[in-house]
Amino acid sequence: MMPAKRGMPGIMSLSRLKEFEMPKMKTKSSAKKRFKVTAKGRIKVQQAGKRHGMIKRSNKFIRNARGTTTLSAQDEKIVKAFMPYSR
Repeated sequence: MMPAKRGMPGIMSLSRLKEFEMPKMKTKSSAKKRFKVTAKGRIKVQQAGKRHGMIKRSNKFIRNARGTTTLSAQDEKIVKAFMPYSR
């Protein structure tokens, strides 16, 4: 006597379906920590140049480097490639 087949007839098992799926794309960990995507799809980033050496920098530079800014279009393309699942 032959053993009965398991599962529902006509439906591929889950393990067989996984063979045909595309692998997940990975997000760069450094990119997800440094960049955020705005509602319009631009990339928001902290201002650069304020970690150390503030004595040599002018007050105008320090004042203008507060907060965040958005990346240029060329840099956006690079960063968006690192974060495939962002909006």
